[in-house]
Formats: sequence, C-alpha cells, structure tokens
Amino acid sequence: MTTQTYTLEEQLALIQRGTQEILSEEDLVAKLKLNRPLRIKAGFDPTAPDLHLGHTVLINKLKHFQDLGHEIYFLIGDYTAKIGDPSGKNSTRPPLTNEQIKANAATYAEQVFKILDKDKTRVVFNSEWFNDMTAADMIQLASQQTVSRMLERDDFSKRYASQTPISIHEFLYPLVQGYDSIALKADVELGGTDQTFNLLMGRTLQGRYGQESQVCITVPILEGLDGVNKMSKSLGNYVAIYDAPGTMYQKILSMPDTLIRRYFEFLSFKPMEDVESLMSEMEEGRNPQEIKRILAEELIERFHDADAAANAHKSAGNVLADGELPVDLPEVTLTLDEAQSELFITQILNQAGLAKNSAAAKDMLKRNAVKVDGEEVNAGFSLSSGQTVVIQAGKKAYAKVTVG
Repeated sequence: MTTQTYTLEEQLALIQRGTQEILSEEDLVAKLKLNRPLRIKAGFDPTAPDLHLGHTVLINKLKHFQDLGHEIYFLIGDYTAKIGDPSGKNSTRPPLTNEQIKANAATYAEQVFKILDKDKTRVVFNSEWFNDMTAADMIQLASQQTVSRMLERDDFSKRYASQTPISIHEFLYPLVQGYDSIALKADVELGGTDQTFNLLMGRTLQGRYGQESQVCITVPILEGLDGVNKMSKSLGNYVAIYDAPGTMYQKILSMPDTLIRRYFEFLSFKPMEDVESLMSEMEEGRNPQEIKRILAEELIERFHDADAAANAHKSAGNVLADGELPVDLPEVTLTLDEAQSELFITQILNQAGLAKNSAAAKDMLKRNAVKVDGEEVNAGFSLSSGQTVVIQAGKKAYAKVTVG
C-alpha cells in the first residue's frame, strides 16, 4: 500500500503539520504501525452551499491522510443538520429544512474534489443509518451520557449559567455525531478546535459500543483577511473556493503580513522546507507581496487552473508590468467643469495625484510610462463623464479613476 513508501516519522510529520491537538499521539502511532489503510472521518453539516479557505484547512488534512494511502470518509451530515450544531452558539440554532439541506449538500462534493481525489474518497450521508434508527435505539444512545457531562461543554455551561434556553435536542447532537464514528468504524476523526467535545464523544462511545476508540485530531480555526476574527462569510473576511481568480488573487494579496506563515502552513501543499525557505527570504528583505503572490497562484491553480493562476493579476485590475497588485488600489473620482466635455491625461494625472505637476506628467508620457487598463497612452488620451479606468503612472503610482 502507499504508506509503505513513507517512514513512520515521515507520516507523523505530515499529519502533525498544521494540527492543534492529537488525542492521543500514542494511539495514532499504534494505529499507523498496523500498516493498513486507516478509516479517516470528517463530518460537514451542509449549513451553507459554498466553502471558503477556512473550511479547506480540515480538507487539506484529509488530503494529507489520502496521500499517505488512508481511506477518506467525507461525511455530509444531512441528518445532524436537522438538529443544528450548537457548537460555539449562544442560542439555539434553527434546524435546516430538507430542501435547504439538499440544495447545500449538492454543491459540497464538487467543491471538495478540487482538493481530494474523487476516486479515493467515499462520500457518505449519516441519514443512511439514522433513518433506520428506532426511538428505542435513540434512547439507548442517549443513555450513554449524563446531563452533567453535557454541561461541561463551554457553550452549554455558559448558556446554563446565563439562563439562556438549551433545548433537549441540542444535547443529542454530540451523541449523534459520536454515533457516526461507530457507524463508520472510524480510526481517526478530524475537526476544528470548536469540535473537540464532539470528537471525544465519538471516542468515548466507540469504547462503550465495543469498538477500538478513534484518534481525535483538531485543526486550528483560520483567521480571516482581517487578521483577527475567524474566516466567515458573514464577516466579509473570507476567500471562497468559488471566488473568481482575480477576486481570489486580490483578496489573498490584501491579507496582513502577519498571516503569511499561517496561511502557507495551513493552505499550501508546498513542503515545509520550502515554506521555511520563503519565510527566511521574507525576513531577509524579500517583498511580502511576492510571497503572497506565490500562495495566491498556488491556490488559484488548485481551484481553477494554471492559466487562471497565470492571468489572475490581470483580471484583478492589476496593470503593472511586473504583475504586482497593489493591496489597496486607491480610488479617485474626478469631476468635469461645466465647460469641459473631457479630461486629458495630463490633467487626470495631476488631479488624481499620480504626478507631482504638469511637467512630470508630460515627462512620463514621453517615456511611455503611463498605462490605462494595461495599455500605453500618449498625451492625446482623454476620459469623458461616466468612464472608469485603472491608471499606472511609472512603476509605483496607480489609481482607479472615475470621471463623474
């Protein structure tokens, strides 16, 4: 099998990359020593139709296991979505309708196969076993845990202390997720750090149902482009898998420099030796924007294709000859006087602050150093009301200019 080409140390190094916690590493080593494909499980409730880069941190870890020759079970929680995952919630989460679940689940597989090998991935739905579970079976499952144990969960304990309602069905969620591990006979389950309680529930229940307990691996919650809050569509700090190449390029280059190492560690498939080399180059003075561009092109190629990666800087509005995209493209609106029907390029350069004075503007035009939407222009170029263009003046001056 594939894992025979990797030493135990090499397997552990790849698995440990970007992980928060392994419970327990000793058990993981014991399972790896069995020299058989392990059953790796990760569950996703179809609460939204589109995935963003924050979701791919976990999927990337599945890819690592897949590259090592293990069996990947991508579990879509169409049954658990009807309950509503209470993890991290300060109020009861409304369950999804069957129509919402079907619509969202329909897009999941297509998106994850941008990362995972479709032929080596088993997509399963937990309704496959829960639809056949009787009320007696569910009562038996509920008997495996106490209310006091459930209240040890941070979100539940806070809600209980603040007298915020907790519905009985929310207590069932960790048990139901845990039972998924029993149904799949999982050797390893992956989840975000906010899922630790639920992952451990699966480990506990497996033991009580006579199975060997799974190893629980958590991955960090990825910060969004603001560098503070977790990546979230509702916060607007996200990069979606389905973002257009130019949009993805521009977003990644806009992230704070402080996130570069974390994004490379969690999102890139480059060996860590190469990542460390890039980080050293940046510390020695290499422009961080160049490092971000490397990551942007890798991700765009993964979710689109090589041509899209090569040309993303153009569709992002970048017109610099060397392909460098400004992080925050300045936007300027110029107004025509009543007597004017157009503005000539020398006037535009001056009014937009792209040239110090008329003489400097004329000099740049003579040197063919002024571009409008990527094309060189001469002194006869003008803009009329309603036009919007991206102007590059020299190597570093740029602006998105609108004539009102």
